[in-house]
Amino acid sequence: MDFTTAQLIAISAIFVWSGFVRAGLGFGGAALALPLLLMVVDQPLFFLPIVATHLLFFSSITTGLSIKNLDRAFLRQSLSWMIIPKLVGVIGLLSLPNEWMVLIIYAITGFYAITWILKWEIRSQSPWVDRLLLILGGYFSGVSLIGAPLIIAVAVRKVAIESYRDTLFALWFILVVIKMSAFAIAGVDLQWQWSLMLLAPTAIGHLLGLKFHQQMLKRDPKIVRQWIGSGLLAIICIALLQ
Repeated sequence: MDFTTAQLIAISAIFVWSGFVRAGLGFGGAALALPLLLMVVDQPLFFLPIVATHLLFFSSITTGLSIKNLDRAFLRQSLSWMIIPKLVGVIGLLSLPNEWMVLIIYAITGFYAITWILKWEIRSQSPWVDRLLLILGGYFSGVSLIGAPLIIAVAVRKVAIESYRDTLFALWFILVVIKMSAFAIAGVDLQWQWSLMLLAPTAIGHLLGLKFHQQMLKRDPKIVRQWIGSGLLAIICIALLQ
């Protein structure tokens, strides 16, 4: 794709933001970056492989250093409920009209933004609710890479705190491998060159996010997410008006 200089600057800045929120919040690299990227160019299948490749790179570094610290039982259980809806979501991404996918991505992201603004946490106290959240999280992950909040609602109760972050990174890695494999089988351009070009700004954001995470531990994370949710909802409204 051909971009203007202004578009390239905007895309690079958004990928800095993507790396920042992924490292700073532990998730959200796709959820908080895709609405912005789609305002530059409304082509989800162009940006999703790039975001997925970056997630693979950074999650593999984290998981590789802590592979002994994984909750393998949770990984097996959660994946057994997520794989099929994950594939259904990927099929939808590849088959639905581009305009529909853009609206679906905005709708899912807007839902998360509203929950953060209202300080409403998605929680589960029932095995059947857990399974429903995993199914929906798998589908959202397949269709847009933004199913993390639903999956986290289950993981936060079932995974010990010392294994929590590393187990989630391993789970993201597996889910993204499934998605990238489906892309390759379907003949989708995986945008390797763009992924390499945008790795540097994403890494800058990642380093800044690590520092921000240390500061956020001293603050109320609900307040931080409330501000992010407000900005994200405003961006979605502007994009939909356009």
